[in-house]
Amino acid sequence: MRTSNKLLSCVSALLAAGAAQADSSDPIIAPIHNWSSQIVMSHVIGKIFESQGNHVEYVTTDSQAVYESVRLGDVTFEPEVWEGAFGASFRAALEKGGIEDVATHQAVTREDWWYPMWTKDACPGLPDWQALNDCAAKFATPETGDKGRFLGGPVDWLKHDAEKVEALGMNFQVVNAGSAAAIWAELAAAEKDKTPVVVFNWTPNFAEAVWPGEFVNFPEWVEGCDTDPAVGPVPDKTFDCGNPANGYLKIAAWEGMKEKWPTSYAALQKVTFTNAQIAEMAKLVDIDEMEPEDAAQAWLDANEAVWKPWTE
Repeated sequence: MRTSNKLLSCVSALLAAGAAQADSSDPIIAPIHNWSSQIVMSHVIGKIFESQGNHVEYVTTDSQAVYESVRLGDVTFEPEVWEGAFGASFRAALEKGGIEDVATHQAVTREDWWYPMWTKDACPGLPDWQALNDCAAKFATPETGDKGRFLGGPVDWLKHDAEKVEALGMNFQVVNAGSAAAIWAELAAAEKDKTPVVVFNWTPNFAEAVWPGEFVNFPEWVEGCDTDPAVGPVPDKTFDCGNPANGYLKIAAWEGMKEKWPTSYAALQKVTFTNAQIAEMAKLVDIDEMEPEDAAQAWLDANEAVWKPWTE
C-alpha cells in the first residue's frame, strides 16, 4: 500500500508539472533597470510566468527607451511605469501603437526632491521650496562652490531637475547619481554626522522606513506645467512646478503578448502591488542584501495568497 501511494504521488506530481504547458517556445523578455524594486518585480512576475510553463529571459534596458522596445515587441512587458519619471515616454509610445496599458498597481507614487528629517533642523522653513532655497549655502560642497548641491537620480530618469532650478531661480546645482544605490550611500554617509542633504527620492521604496523624511513642496504640479510656459507660476518657463504628488504606477505590455503568451498575459492583467509590497521587494535587496533573483523567490514564497489567484 505504501509503495502504491508513493507511486500515485509521483504520478500526480508529474501530471501537475506537465499541466503547465508553454504558450510559445519563444521566451518572454523582461526588462531590468537601475533601481531595486523594478529589478525584483521583474523577477517576481517572471517567476510567475515560469510557473505557468513559459520561459523568461531578462535584458538590461534603458528606462526611457524601454517603451519603444515594448512597442516593437523586443521587450514583452514593463512592470513599473512611474507617472512622474516615465509618463511622457509611455504616452508617446501609446500614441504610436503596439503597446498596451495592461494594469494599474494599487500603489500611489511620488517622485521629487526629498530630505531626511535631520536636515530640517538646519533649515527650519522646510518643506517649503523657497525656504530650502534660502538655506542653499548649507548644502554647498567643494563640487558646487557657493551653490547648494542637489543629488538627482540617474540621468536616464529624465527628472528635469536642472530645468526646475533654472525656472524657479534656485541657487542649487544638480549632480546626478549613477544609480539608486548611490543615493542610499549618500544618505547613509550624511546620517553619521547629520549633514544637511537634499536628494531625489520616491515612494514606494524602503528608504522611508530607514530614514524618515519629507518631500520638498514646490509649486503644485498641474497638467501642462512641464510643457507650456503659460502654465505655472513663472509665465515664461516650463518645469516651474513639482512632480505629481499622487502619481500612478502602471504595467505596460507589447500588444502581441496576449496572442503569443495568452496564459501569462491573463495573469499580468491581474498583477497589482501595494506601496508596502513594493517597499518590501526593495528592502530585500537594499537592506537584506539579497540577490534580486533570491529576493523575488523569497517574496513569492511569503506571499502565495497574493499572487496565486493571478494565475487561476
